[in-house]
Amino acid sequence: MTIKIINKHKIPITHKEKLYFPKSRITKGEIIDYYQQIAPHLLPYSKNRALTMVRYPEGITGESFFQKNASDYFPSWIKLEKVESQSAGTTHYVVCQDAATLVYIANQGCITPHVWLSTIDHLNYPDTLIFDLDPAGETVKNFKPISTAARMIKALIEDHGLTAWVMTTGSRGLHVRVPLKPQHTFDEVRGFAKHIAEQVVAESPKEYTLESRKEKRGKKLLIDIMRNGFSATAVLPYAVRAQEHAPVATPLEWDELDDTALRSNSYMIKTIFDRLEKKGDVWKGIFLKARSLKI
Repeated sequence: MTIKIINKHKIPITHKEKLYFPKSRITKGEIIDYYQQIAPHLLPYSKNRALTMVRYPEGITGESFFQKNASDYFPSWIKLEKVESQSAGTTHYVVCQDAATLVYIANQGCITPHVWLSTIDHLNYPDTLIFDLDPAGETVKNFKPISTAARMIKALIEDHGLTAWVMTTGSRGLHVRVPLKPQHTFDEVRGFAKHIAEQVVAESPKEYTLESRKEKRGKKLLIDIMRNGFSATAVLPYAVRAQEHAPVATPLEWDELDDTALRSNSYMIKTIFDRLEKKGDVWKGIFLKARSLKI
């Protein structure tokens, strides 16, 4: 065991030599170091948001689980938010405000943190709308329909006086996110998202669908709007995904969709910092572009 000291907090680091990504030989220690290094870029997107941990204690080939409630042994300096719901009772969520918290949960085997689309100050009123563009099948040979759908959504969003931002998920598809002023309920926001998605499907019904059941969607790209719900979560920008080579969810500029070599897993923990050195965080200031949803 070693100790990391971050912001005067002593964080025990255990089993850092454990292989989390066996084929690509990436260890738990490397994932922890990544989250410490990426913290300045990631934290603006986790600040003041309830966080769900996707934990892989034995690495990506072992069992995984979602953890919402902070464990009793979590240190007192980690910020928690108490959330009550009729269906799930009381949950004490981690709120990741600093690098120390990020490193601590990484040591708990959290490879991929997810967060709410609302802040703890306005739990019932999201400040982010999200479209999850999810291709069918296990592998993605043609990325063009995904990029095209993202651009179609962007155009429709801008027609409503809003701004759209695009990100690789690090897994298979893209996320299109829209910053909002927290003035409408999740149901209202999801209803607006459905209206936009229906227009995309109507324009290209052979390519796109809102049908989430795999047996009914066939080979069509799913435009998933269901993340726009109370307590639903989305992967954090710059979070690691549980796939070999440790791909990273990466914010993009829109013209990067022109790159025919682009894939959802184009950027990994070993390449993302070269990108950041050249471009910086291309989503910096995204929440300053929040606009009111007109419905």
